[in-house]
Amino acid sequence: MLREIRPAIILLLLLTAITGLAYPLAMTAIAGVIFPKQAQGSLIEKDGKVIGSALIGQEFKDDKYFHGRPSATSAPDPADSSKTVSAPYNAANSGGSNLGPTSKALADRIKEDVDKLKAENPNASVPVDLVTTSASGLDPDISPEAALFQVPRVAKARKMPEERVRQLVTEHSQGRMAGLLGEVRVNVLALNLALDAAAAK
Repeated sequence: MLREIRPAIILLLLLTAITGLAYPLAMTAIAGVIFPKQAQGSLIEKDGKVIGSALIGQEFKDDKYFHGRPSATSAPDPADSSKTVSAPYNAANSGGSNLGPTSKALADRIKEDVDKLKAENPNASVPVDLVTTSASGLDPDISPEAALFQVPRVAKARKMPEERVRQLVTEHSQGRMAGLLGEVRVNVLALNLALDAAAAK
């Protein structure tokens, strides 16, 4: 019986070593050489300190900053571990709200967000990505239309000319990957860092 089991055990150990150890280590090493920044999480630094990642959104509430998409991620409630509380852009619990188009809670939340945004900029239609969450809840990008919608608020809060703020949005708009994949987008963290730099001049 041992003679029949031995090849299976040897094969299991061999494949475990190859696919569970050698292959992941080799891919990590190759990625570190070819794409060093991406392999380390596409981290963004300011003054030598990591302040975020180009791949994970973060919450900006201040009027002087561009705001990202809403996030439906949550975290355990510190007061009651059987419940959750809202924790926007929580990378440890990526996911959407699971609310469907017939959900009253979703409709009420979107209406409230639309009304707030219309008060902020009554002369423009509200871009859909400013009131809808992404499937991951971690989207770091918004559409150029969503960024341009926020220009009047940001310019007013910063006491900057609207044209200068629009120019920053245009400069930080990224095209489709290889001209085909994805949508034209603006990374919110990168745009806000550029805004801080422009305001400091």
